Amino acid sequence: MNIEELFAQFDGAFAEQTLRAYRADYRVYSTWCHANGVSLVTPTSKDLAAFVDAMADQKSSATVRRYIDSLATLRRMARLDPLTQDPDVKLALKRMYRRKGHGQAQAIPLTRAVMEKLVAVCDDSILGVRDTVLLRLGYESMRRRAELCHFRFSDLEHRLDGRAAIRLRFSKADQMGRGKLLPLSPQLDALLREWGATVGTTGYILRGKRGLYQGDTPFNPASINLRLRALQQRAGLNLGGWLSGHSFRVGAAVDLLEAGVSMEKIMLRGGWRSESSVIRYLRAWELD
Repeated sequence: MNIEELFAQFDGAFAEQTLRAYRADYRVYSTWCHANGVSLVTPTSKDLAAFVDAMADQKSSATVRRYIDSLATLRRMARLDPLTQDPDVKLALKRMYRRKGHGQAQAIPLTRAVMEKLVAVCDDSILGVRDTVLLRLGYESMRRRAELCHFRFSDLEHRLDGRAAIRLRFSKADQMGRGKLLPLSPQLDALLREWGATVGTTGYILRGKRGLYQGDTPFNPASINLRLRALQQRAGLNLGGWLSGHSFRVGAAVDLLEAGVSMEKIMLRGGWRSESSVIRYLRAWELD
């Protein structure tokens, strides 16, 4: 299995974020194989079970499961036996789950109340306005980090009734680019107009510090967590953990649930494909 040739075939068929995840997971696996004298191409089911056991001592159950799923996908695409259905591998996963459980850390909700406290510590500098745009656009759009960073000014639309919206052209749940319109509040619409007047209305809405005035330089999705942590520290908010890019989706969903919005509408707004996914995200934040 020539991994570079395989990834070359993937180019254009998968989202950039998905390809990065596959590459990262494969690096972990290949490093372990080299360290333990295991063949990358022809491992046995016992080898893969040993990989699960080793990773379970270092990583969360969810991370190890993702490693195995990524490896299975890569092997299937290379027309190789994925091995993941072999009893050795299944038993290794069961051992891990019995010892560590299936639990996955849930994102701290960035609700509207939290967002307003974070906005309050953003100053009037160009970076302060950019942070305000990040907070309000992230909360209202309920988008994943990569999707949020790829919004362009050209995606903004105004309907005949005057209401503003932004077009999501691609998403994790829409790899074919059918797209959907997401409503924007008048407050966010005005903020985006102000932001566009400052940095220009060509290119990406969210831009990194180095490319602040360059529309073709988007904000790095990995930097969102760092920015949210910095704002949380500045605001002095003890939320039981650090905010992350996924906090936008969970926080907005919590607010919608509290407002009595149906699960179907929450799924539609957040782009979740199954009710179980929403329930999993909200389980740790059940309302009285």
